[in-house]
Amino acid sequence: MRHLSGFQIGRVGLVVAAVTVGTSTAVAQARQPGAAPRDTSTRPIRDTLRAAVRDSLRPSTRDFLSMVETPPVVSRHSIRLHGSTLSYTATTGMLPIRNDTTGAVEGGIFFVAYNKDGVGDPGTRPLSFVFNGGPGSSTVWLHMGAFGPKKVRLNPDGTNPPPPYAYEDNQFTLLDQTDLVFLDPVGTGFSRAARPELGPKFWGLDEDIHAVGEFVRLYLTRFDRWGSPKFLAGESYGTTRAAHLSGYLADRGIALNGVVLISTVLNFGASAMDAGNDLGFINFIPSYAATAWYHKKLPPDLQRLSVEQVTTQAERWAESDYARALMRGARLTEAERHTAAEQLARFSGTSTSFAEENDLRINLGRFNQELLRDKHLTSGRLDSRFTTYATDQGAERGQFDPSEASIRNSFSAVLSEYVRRELGYRNEDVYYILGGGIGRWRYPQNNGYANVVPSLERAFAKNPEMRLYVAEGYYDMATPYFAVEYTLAHMSVDPRVRAGITTERFEAGHMVYIDSPSMTKMREGLRRFIDGALPQAQRAQRD
Repeated sequence: MRHLSGFQIGRVGLVVAAVTVGTSTAVAQARQPGAAPRDTSTRPIRDTLRAAVRDSLRPSTRDFLSMVETPPVVSRHSIRLHGSTLSYTATTGMLPIRNDTTGAVEGGIFFVAYNKDGVGDPGTRPLSFVFNGGPGSSTVWLHMGAFGPKKVRLNPDGTNPPPPYAYEDNQFTLLDQTDLVFLDPVGTGFSRAARPELGPKFWGLDEDIHAVGEFVRLYLTRFDRWGSPKFLAGESYGTTRAAHLSGYLADRGIALNGVVLISTVLNFGASAMDAGNDLGFINFIPSYAATAWYHKKLPPDLQRLSVEQVTTQAERWAESDYARALMRGARLTEAERHTAAEQLARFSGTSTSFAEENDLRINLGRFNQELLRDKHLTSGRLDSRFTTYATDQGAERGQFDPSEASIRNSFSAVLSEYVRRELGYRNEDVYYILGGGIGRWRYPQNNGYANVVPSLERAFAKNPEMRLYVAEGYYDMATPYFAVEYTLAHMSVDPRVRAGITTERFEAGHMVYIDSPSMTKMREGLRRFIDGALPQAQRAQRD
């Protein structure tokens, strides 16, 4: 059991907390700009922005437009990878996002790109655009935790070592197979709207896709990469972005070779635990069973099985007897209701009375509080293997997520040091790691749950050769794996498209890559996936 203490945070997977990290001085290779005049427009701001958000968007230490148009910082590096030296060029800077009609710069997206050196034709090498989620999260997690050439040094189980924190060569980087572009959507990292009132133009399901899609188009044009095989990779809400973006790009003539989804949410209704929506309760059952198994709270006959065997049994019960019981609702007899409660307790590691008290529907907050109540512990949301002391035994949910609290400090410190000292990019603005830089996030008003599956279906329809890789964690309670598989099973796609979809499960949580054995397995899976998604002429190429 991983027992940790932590601090107050919001929900990380899909809702963000306002914690930030600072960096220093002005941009390298650029003049020191003067303070920009404050916006004096009297036009009312429609969205109610927090004062901190408004201040973060107001360029107070530099000329924002000058910053966006400043040439990026270029630096050269090398790492040791699998016994050999991999040399590469890093490009760090911003690209402008312009108004479609007027051409005026309305925002800037910060990016760090890595290109492998010594390649015959760089313009045809595979290229991957990578981002995290939130919404409101920077891409530090996938950049410095998973796929970049350098990574935060963590303990093998994904927890922090004692400070000061450090980074090291990343033996799991994707750079030996594909060039990489890590980008921070507007309101995250160093990315900003040009003026406070423009922020809402970037903060929404569709608004975000328009900006990130424009970044992709401009990057391909400015750096001569239209001839490259193209990939997207996202985590958490970043999978929502990647799937939605795949359709957006397909509509604009930008075809992808593959999309990588880590800890996925495509149809929010598949995991929402709301009154009248039983689907979320059904799809959480296998994750509850995996968590109870890990903490040794299952009955002996289940506890002696492997996690794969336990979750297989839980899946079968969830989509059969449990689903039927929930559909019957008040029509259940007392005997039927009691039987369902017994089985729910059996697979969740709780009690029959607790299942009955919750009307056969145990929401996540209550589960996390109840499972280890006898030990005064609360289990995590991002990774349910992590626990912390429950200070309020009577609370319906924990005060913070121990799994997120376990790694945040190291990523915050290392990113600031790495960008400034190794990449040579200097900026006095706050670097928004997770939250603090965005306002209210908008979803289409269609009286339903956000669902980007139609965008992914459209991308597949226009480009049946596109491949999809989906990584799932057994202990991920932010994006439960069974909800993902339900969503994929209900996609309307050609059978040959379905044959190109790869799903892999890992004994990990939301951030699969911080668990060393899981990252080893995922890297091998991604190696096969990327090779398989390339044109035949390039599959055997090893540059």
